[in-house]
Amino acid sequence: MFAARATGLVKLVGLCLMAGVLVAAVLFPVVGGLGLASNRAADTVDQTSGELTKAELPLVTTVLDMHGQPIAYLYDQYRVPVPSEGIADTMKAAIIAIEDKRFFEHKGVDWQGIARAAAKAGVDGETSQGASTLTQQYVKNYLAFVVGKGSEEAYEKATEATLGRKISEARIATQLEQKMSKDEILTAYLNVVPFGNGAYGVGAAARTYFDTTPDKLTVPQAAMLAGLVNEPSRLNPGSDVDAAIKRRNTVIDRMRDNGAFGPDAKVADEKAAEYKAADIGVVPDLRLLPNGCVGAGDGPVYGFFCRYLIDYLEKAGLPTEELLRGGYTITTTMDPVATRAAKEAAEGQVPKTQPGVANAMAVVEPGADKHRVRALAANRDFGNNADAGQSAYSIPAEVTKFGAGSIYKVFTAASALERGITGIDKQIDVPKTYTSKVYKDGSKPYTVKNAGDYKEKMTLTEALAQSPNTAFIILEEKAGLNNVVDMAYRLGLRESMQGVDWRGDPLKADGSNGPSQGDVYKRDNSGSFTLGAGPTSVLELSNVAATIVSGGKWCPPTPVEQVVDRNGRPVQLKEAPCDQAVAPEVANALAVGMSGDTKPGGTAAGAANGWNRPMIGKTGTTENHWSVAFIGATPQFAGAVMTFTDGVAPQVICNGTPPRLCGTNDAGGVFGGQVAAPTWFNAMRVIHEGKPPAALPPVEPRYR
Repeated sequence: MFAARATGLVKLVGLCLMAGVLVAAVLFPVVGGLGLASNRAADTVDQTSGELTKAELPLVTTVLDMHGQPIAYLYDQYRVPVPSEGIADTMKAAIIAIEDKRFFEHKGVDWQGIARAAAKAGVDGETSQGASTLTQQYVKNYLAFVVGKGSEEAYEKATEATLGRKISEARIATQLEQKMSKDEILTAYLNVVPFGNGAYGVGAAARTYFDTTPDKLTVPQAAMLAGLVNEPSRLNPGSDVDAAIKRRNTVIDRMRDNGAFGPDAKVADEKAAEYKAADIGVVPDLRLLPNGCVGAGDGPVYGFFCRYLIDYLEKAGLPTEELLRGGYTITTTMDPVATRAAKEAAEGQVPKTQPGVANAMAVVEPGADKHRVRALAANRDFGNNADAGQSAYSIPAEVTKFGAGSIYKVFTAASALERGITGIDKQIDVPKTYTSKVYKDGSKPYTVKNAGDYKEKMTLTEALAQSPNTAFIILEEKAGLNNVVDMAYRLGLRESMQGVDWRGDPLKADGSNGPSQGDVYKRDNSGSFTLGAGPTSVLELSNVAATIVSGGKWCPPTPVEQVVDRNGRPVQLKEAPCDQAVAPEVANALAVGMSGDTKPGGTAAGAANGWNRPMIGKTGTTENHWSVAFIGATPQFAGAVMTFTDGVAPQVICNGTPPRLCGTNDAGGVFGGQVAAPTWFNAMRVIHEGKPPAALPPVEPRYR
C-alpha cells in the first residue's frame, strides 16, 4: 500500500511540474536565456494555428462518366465535411460527454482537469482522467491526419509522449480558442477525427455505419460513434459488437451525467435505459466507399479507363497524390454504353480466362478540336486476380510489347500520298517477291514475299484492302523510311514512336534505355517498319483513325471533359494542343483509300458482313502471328482492336473458338480479319445505333 501511494505521489509531483511547465510555456513564451528559441517556436505556432482555422481537409475526388454518373472515387481519407448545422446535437453532446465534459468552460487547456488528474494520481496511481481537451485533440488529429497525411510516422510524431509536444499542443490549443468559437472547434474536430473502417469525420462515419447523414443521428447512433473515437480498431462494431455496445452505453451514461437528457434525474435515467436497450443498429454491410480503379462503379469494366485517366492527369499537371486528397470532381469523356459494348465484344471473341490471349479495344470520337476517349476495354476484367482473368495493367492504353502488323502500311501510304508519289486510284507494282536495294537484312539483302497471290499491279486503294507486302516496301523506299516513321508519329503513334524503346519499355529520364523505337528504326534503316512488328498502343491506333477522319487534325486522346476543385472552380490542365498532322486533302484521300478493306475482296470483308456505313479500315497481322489488329472509323467514331499474347512466354495465336496459344507453329495462326475485326464490328454496331450514316469526304483530283 505504501509503495503504491509513493508511486502515486511521484506521479502527482510529476503532473504538477508538467502543469507548471505548460502554464509557463503557454503564458510566458519568452523566459531568460530561452527567449530566442521561444520566439521562434511562437512564430511556428502562430503559423500553424492560422492554418488550423482554415483547414483544407483531405477530401474524396469523384470521377464521373460523360453523363455525370459516378464511376470511381479516389482518396486517402474518406471524408464528407459537414457544417455545424449539419451535425445533430446528439452527436455534439455525445462527443463532449465522453471526451471533454468541461469543453465549454476551459480556454483550450483544462487546468482544472490536469489538477484533478494529478490529485487522482496521488490517491490511486491513475493518470487517465483529464488528459487533453477536445481542442487539444483537434490539434493532434489535424497534425496527424491533415498535415502528416495520416502516415504512421506523422501519427507517432503528433502523439508522442514528450513535454515538447504537449507544450506545443497546449499553446496552439489556447491560440485556437482565441480565433475560433467553441462551435467552430467542435465542428472542425468532428470533421477531422477518424472513426475506423476508413471513415474520417462524422459525415463519412454516419454513412459508413448507419447509411445516414450526421444531422439525423439518434442518441444510440451518436453515442456509438463517439465511443469509436477512443479506439476505433478495438471497438469496431463490424468485428466486436459486444465491445462496441459496452462502449456506446458508457457514452450514454456520460451523456446522462452531463445533462444531455434533461435536469430531471428520473426522466434522464429512463431515457438512458431506453437508449442502452437499443440494438447496435449498424448496417449489415458497412457502406464503405469504393476506392480507386479496382473498386470503381463497375471496376472490372470501367477500371481500364480509370487507370488511363489517372496516368493522363499525372502528365497533365494533376499528380495522383493531389487527386487522392484534393476533393476534385472530374467529368470524363467515358461513354458507359460504348464501354460496355467494347467489353462485351472483346470478351465475346476471347473469354476473359483464356490463357495467354488478350483482346483489347479503344474507341475515340473524332473532332477538329478534341479527340474524346469514349471507351477503353478488354476481354480481361480490371483487377488484381490473374486467375480470374483480371489485369491491373492498362491493356488498351499502354504501349503493348507487340505489333499491329500491316496497319503500319497506312503510314507508308500517307507518306506516299503527301509526296505525290502515287494517288489512291493509281496503279502500283505488286511483285511476288521483292529484294530491296535500300534496306538490308543484317549483311544480306532484304527480301520480302507476299502472303498470298495478287495481281501484278493494283491501285493503292486495292493494295490497302488486300495488303500485299512487296507493294508497300517499294512505296516505303520511294517515300523514305524516315518520312514514314515520322508519319506514324504525326498521325498518332506518339508514345509508341518516341516514348518507348524498341522493346516497348518506357524511356527512362536519364536516357539509359534509349533511343526511342522510332529512332531505332531510322538508325538501323529497317525496311520492316511498314510491316508493323514493333510495340504499339491500341489507344494510339484508335487515335490514328480519328486523326484521318478529322481532316488530318491530331489531338491528344483525352479522357477529360472538365475538372473542378473542391470549391467548384475549373482546373486548367496542361494538355497537348491539337495540330494539323497532315493536310486535310491528304487525310481525306487516305480515308477514301482505306475504304475498301471491308468490301468484297478486302481482308475484313467477312467481319463486316451486314455493315452498311461508309468507313475506313485496315487489318494487321504480325509475321509470327503473336498479335493481330484492326483499325476502323466512321466520321462519328474511331476504334482499334488488338489481340495479342499476354502470357509469360509469347506464342502463336491460333484461330478457333476461342482463339488459343499454339506454340511456335504458325500454320494455323490467326489473322486480323478473324478476331480483331469481328470485335470492332460487334462493338461499333451498338455504338453507332441510332446515328444516321455519314459520308466520307470528297477527294481532290490530284490525290486520285
